Amino acid sequence: MSDIFNEDRMAQVLGKCLPQGETLLAGIHGISLQINKKKTSKFDVYIGITREYLVVAECEEREYLNKFYHIPDLRKTVEEDIGTCFPLSEIKSCDIKKAMMGAVNCSITLKNGSFLKLQLPKLGGLGGGMPRHKEYREKIIECLEALSA
Repeated sequence: MSDIFNEDRMAQVLGKCLPQGETLLAGIHGISLQINKKKTSKFDVYIGITREYLVVAECEEREYLNKFYHIPDLRKTVEEDIGTCFPLSEIKSCDIKKAMMGAVNCSITLKNGSFLKLQLPKLGGLGGGMPRHKEYREKIIECLEALSA
């Protein structure tokens, strides 16, 4: 699990999702809380921002089988929304609220009615794998706040 708190790995995962010509301005580890109003999910994601996009990608590939049993994929309903670039121009509103332990919850509504709720933790894990987490988190929050102004 600690591998997900690695800035180089995060940049690699988010980089695979970026449209051609876009450059990652900031990226952090976060948590997906809810997708599309009806679909609740909680799992680790990387959240990035470029000049034109909000990017959300899963930290780890999902595994559904163990040695003896098939484990159902309880997150299939959100698969199409993760690893996606959400155009900043399509964000209708972003409600930012303080959460527990210094985290921030961002409830994002897109112009087409889609909904995304993310949690941006105060810290980027233990061990110093994400040294710019605080700086990048603030950059993402500032960008999302500017869209709501």
